Amino acid sequence: MTTPDDTSLAAGADHLNEPLNVGISLLTLVPGGMGGSETYAREIVHALGRSSRVNVTSYVSQAAHGFSAPTAEIVIPGRFGKPGSAARIASLAAGTFGRRRILRSMAPMDVYHAPLTVPLPKPPRSVPFVQTLHDLQHLDLPELFGAADKLYRRVFYEQAAKEAEAVVTISEFSKQSIVRNLGIDPDKIFIAHLGVNSDDFTANLEPRDSRFILYPARGWKHKNHARLFDAMRLLETTHPDLRLILTGGALESLENVPRNVEIRGLVPLNELRELYRSAACMVFPSLYEGFGLPPLEAMASGCPVACSTAGSLPEIVGNAAELFDPTDADAMAAAIVRAIGRTEQLQSLGLAQVQKFTWQRCADLHVDAYRYAASS
Repeated sequence: MTTPDDTSLAAGADHLNEPLNVGISLLTLVPGGMGGSETYAREIVHALGRSSRVNVTSYVSQAAHGFSAPTAEIVIPGRFGKPGSAARIASLAAGTFGRRRILRSMAPMDVYHAPLTVPLPKPPRSVPFVQTLHDLQHLDLPELFGAADKLYRRVFYEQAAKEAEAVVTISEFSKQSIVRNLGIDPDKIFIAHLGVNSDDFTANLEPRDSRFILYPARGWKHKNHARLFDAMRLLETTHPDLRLILTGGALESLENVPRNVEIRGLVPLNELRELYRSAACMVFPSLYEGFGLPPLEAMASGCPVACSTAGSLPEIVGNAAELFDPTDADAMAAAIVRAIGRTEQLQSLGLAQVQKFTWQRCADLHVDAYRYAASS
């Protein structure tokens, strides 16, 4: 049965050439704790805010207040935006049991979008729903996930995708995974490659005297730090002057850290950009990526890249990186050395490659998905 809240939120646009009113739910956002997904959410909201084809309103927790500025933003009170598993459960409960209250706080909309995958609160039945599904890593690499995580993703990722009028994903690799694993109609899946704000990165094309390798990634299993450590032990013998700097959250649990590895953890954005500008090479050994922003950010900074062949990464880096099998430490070490040796060539190729990925193009493809959903 449709509730009054469900019916009242439909904006009822009469013409598809008029701007669509889009409600964007960011209630699952944990500021500073979501890596590339957080970057995507911020940039896509800002890019959509510059579009004449949509009027966007974001719904955020008190912890994320100001995240969407200067676009329209409404703060939803409740237990949202906190880190940790217990907080996630509390957030889901608050969004579920407080659904009608939250919906009453929302403006009329033509489309409801969940860029962080989980639709919280559940979309109004009268409003077309668009989900961003970055990847299905839990189905492609199930051994990396526990039973609770699999159940959570089955409900909030898989079932939500099947109920959505349109799905946005971030690479051809992810689209094929969604079609293969969930049987979703390819026509309703829109590929919107992520972007890089090239103006935020200043390319350093001078000789790179620094003898360190950079890996910016959270300490998640699929980020493959253990195999990278094996490669660094090899390099300690063949290239004893090279060291590795790790940045990102959740690195405190890493074990058997080699002597030539420095863990800096979370660093300010300005510091990360300076590391990109000065590193001899950025290595990206991930076992799975729906997209992979750091290689492009490194390229925009003039930093040569050695990159895994897993997931979407070959699709994203093209011919502008040295590629390696992420399960082979010898191949990884050799690719790092090759990338450093090809610095000048990879700088030129990387700067050309990164120009293919802009947030405005990403936003335009989101609007295409909104139009499709609204016309379904």
